[in-house]
Amino acid sequence: MRAVFISRHGGPEVLEVRERRDPQVAGGEVRIEVRAAGINFADLLARTGMYPDAPKPPCVVGYELAGVVESTGPGVESVAVGDRVMAATRFGGHAELCTVAERDVIPLPDSLSFEQGAAVPVNYGTAYAGLVLMGGLREGDRVLVHAAAGGVGLAAVQIASARGAEVFGTASASKHDAIRAQGVDHAIDYRTTDFEEAVAGITGGEGVDIAFDAIGPSSFRKDYRLLRPGGKLVCYGLSEVQTGEGRNLRAALRSLASMTTATMPWWKSLAIMNENKGVFGLNMLHWWDREGSLDRVVGPLRDDLAAGRIEPVVAASFPFDQAADAHRYIHSRRNVGKVVLVPS
Repeated sequence: MRAVFISRHGGPEVLEVRERRDPQVAGGEVRIEVRAAGINFADLLARTGMYPDAPKPPCVVGYELAGVVESTGPGVESVAVGDRVMAATRFGGHAELCTVAERDVIPLPDSLSFEQGAAVPVNYGTAYAGLVLMGGLREGDRVLVHAAAGGVGLAAVQIASARGAEVFGTASASKHDAIRAQGVDHAIDYRTTDFEEAVAGITGGEGVDIAFDAIGPSSFRKDYRLLRPGGKLVCYGLSEVQTGEGRNLRAALRSLASMTTATMPWWKSLAIMNENKGVFGLNMLHWWDREGSLDRVVGPLRDDLAAGRIEPVVAASFPFDQAADAHRYIHSRRNVGKVVLVPS
C-alpha cells in the first residue's frame, strides 16, 4: 500500500509517498480502506520535530480517517466488511489502509462524505471535551473560540451555537462571513484588533464563561483576564511554538518559558480562589491513552451529526502526492475548516 511518510524532520518538502506493507489485522481489530484522512496541527508539529508524542521518522502520522471496512479480525461484531466508518487512530492514518481497534471505529452517517468524516474524531472530540466536559457549556453562556475558522475552531463554534451559547470568534477579516455562517455572533479580527479589548467592550466588561484556545501564552493571559466569575479557560494547544514552515527553536523556547506565568503562576495558588476562575489543559492523545477510547467525547455527538445539527466543513482535499502542498496550505492559514488527504 501507499502511505505519506515524514522522511525526516523539516519543512513540507520532507513528506514522501512510499510503499509499505499492508497492516496486519488481529483479534478485535478492523482494517479500513482509507478514503480520506484528516491533517491536524499535531501532524505539522510532528513533521518539524516539535511534537514529543510522535514517532521518530521515517514515520506515518495521522490521527483520524474515514473509509470503508476492508477486513475484520476475530471477535469483531459492531462493524462488517463494506461498512462506511470513521475512526481515530494512534498514528498511521495517512495511508491507503489502516488497522484500528474496534472500539475506535464509528459509523459514518450517510449524510456525510468521507472527507467530512475525517474531520470528526479528533476535531469534534476535542471541541466537545473542552467545551462540554471541561467547560460545562450551558445555554446562554458566552464562549470565546480562537482560530474559529480552523478545523477544531469551527467544530467548537458549531457545538457552542447548537447549545444556545453566545459565540465570540477570532479569525482574519476575510473569514468573518464564513464563521458567522457557522454560528459566530461576534467575529473579531485578531490581526487588527486586540481581542481582549473587543470582547470586554462587547460584554460591557463582564467577560466570557469559556475561552477555548490553542494559540499560546500571549493569548492565554488575555483569556484568563476575560473570564467572569465561574469562567473556565481551556488550553488545548500551543501553535505559537510553530512559526513558518520549519522549526524555530528560539520561538518555541520563548513560548514554553512563558507558559509558567501564562495563567496560574505558582504564587497565585491562593489568590485564584478569590478570582473564581479555572484553567484546564486538554491533550486528546493523553485522554485517549488514559480512557482507552474516545467514546466519552465522540459518542454524544452521533445524534447531532445524524440530525445535521453539526456538520463538518472541509476546506480542501489534497491527494497523497500533494501532501506537502496541504501542509503549506495550513501553514498559510488560508483554510476555513478541515484540510484532508485522499489516496488519489
